[in-house]
Amino acid sequence: MFYSPWYFLLLLLVPLIAWRLFAPRRRCAIRFSSLKLAQQLRPTLRQRLTWLPGALTLAAIVFLVLGIARPREGREQTIAESEGIAIEMVVDRSGSMRAMDFQIDGEHVDRLTAIKKVAGEFVAGDKELDGRFSDLVGLITFAGYADGETPPTLDHAFLIAQLNSASIVSARSEDGTAIGDAISLAVEKLNALDARQKEKVKSKVIILLTDGENNAGVLEPIQAAELAETMGIKIYTIGVGTKGEAPVPVTDVFGRSTVQMMPVNIDEATLEKVASITGGKYFRATDTDSLKAIYGEIDKLEKTSVEAQYFVDYRELAVQSTTAGWYSIPPLLLIAFVLLAARLVLQQTWLRELA
Repeated sequence: MFYSPWYFLLLLLVPLIAWRLFAPRRRCAIRFSSLKLAQQLRPTLRQRLTWLPGALTLAAIVFLVLGIARPREGREQTIAESEGIAIEMVVDRSGSMRAMDFQIDGEHVDRLTAIKKVAGEFVAGDKELDGRFSDLVGLITFAGYADGETPPTLDHAFLIAQLNSASIVSARSEDGTAIGDAISLAVEKLNALDARQKEKVKSKVIILLTDGENNAGVLEPIQAAELAETMGIKIYTIGVGTKGEAPVPVTDVFGRSTVQMMPVNIDEATLEKVASITGGKYFRATDTDSLKAIYGEIDKLEKTSVEAQYFVDYRELAVQSTTAGWYSIPPLLLIAFVLLAARLVLQQTWLRELA
């Protein structure tokens, strides 16, 4: 593209300049009795190239006009500025998560497996969920005590790998449901972001998934929620599992694995209060579809504000070189200067005309 294409009107002067350069000149004549002898002489290379200085002048003028028309090569670039959200996913991995009341592709799976799939899609995105590409996402798992698996990060591939490697506790000494401690640890991780980030995070969110009631740890869930509210952190709580009874795999005294129906005890009142204190919301997920719908609703409630700025970086071809395939094209004004210099050198040396 050209910044000043109107300068191309100057090219209309090129035919006039060409006529002035190449038009036959009237010279004083000397009479000869015959020109046959001169006509039989073959012209030299120098005589054949007498037109070259004029051609170089015309070419230089054309390149000068192209240069002042300012041809430009633009490269469009985009800068996306986002007001990100920091999300801490807090996932229960206590023994009760072995209940097989969820399905994936028609096959019964335990609750933790279903959570891994849907939470992973929530972060990475799929056909229904956009993903949290601009958000810092961390992971905490808990049973009898809470573990910080991944601090809030933009490395979502690593986060999902850590989530997929989480397993249900097998040792009885580690079992339990320390909801209060898990929330407290999540608050600590999110609060530490202000010291690490150059700009303060716009919004901080905890998504808590559990299928039981608080029976371990030091801090009560309500106390942890009040701490989160003080720090401006919102908590979404999700009660995972069917109501009443759920099928749980057990091993009998003979080492055989069977499935038994066992009662489900979720302290929904506490989970609702935890969410209410912090301005969040409580959900109940009884199957994989409802769990995914819950994540979809949270995805809509906590949207990241992204502002894209577009700008074009121009290369001025009149004074800057460019490339075309394997070749490097010098600046147009430099080409015009070289043509004029060549014309001057030839006219003053080899193609010099004697008066």
